[in-house]
Amino acid sequence: MMHTAVGWHVELEFMEDDQHTRAVAMVRLPDGTEVRADGHASRHHTDANQPRVGEEIAGARALNELAMQMLTKAHGEIDDASGRTSHPIHV
Repeated sequence: MMHTAVGWHVELEFMEDDQHTRAVAMVRLPDGTEVRADGHASRHHTDANQPRVGEEIAGARALNELAMQMLTKAHGEIDDASGRTSHPIHV
């Protein structure tokens, strides 16, 4: 049995100000498709200014949304190939 090594690189970019952090996650698949997702975090005015925490929250939300989009994409490809509606894919 032969194994093929495949790698995906996920990029995360952050835009932030004193109160808000926005993350954009993007993965480019071997077929050239790019999937992008956003995540946001807001700092309550009484919380300490900790940019890393905002990045972690916004980044996690962007990655979660990216994962959901990838599952939806895979589900559609299964259905297209089989000609029927497949069972839901669970996380």
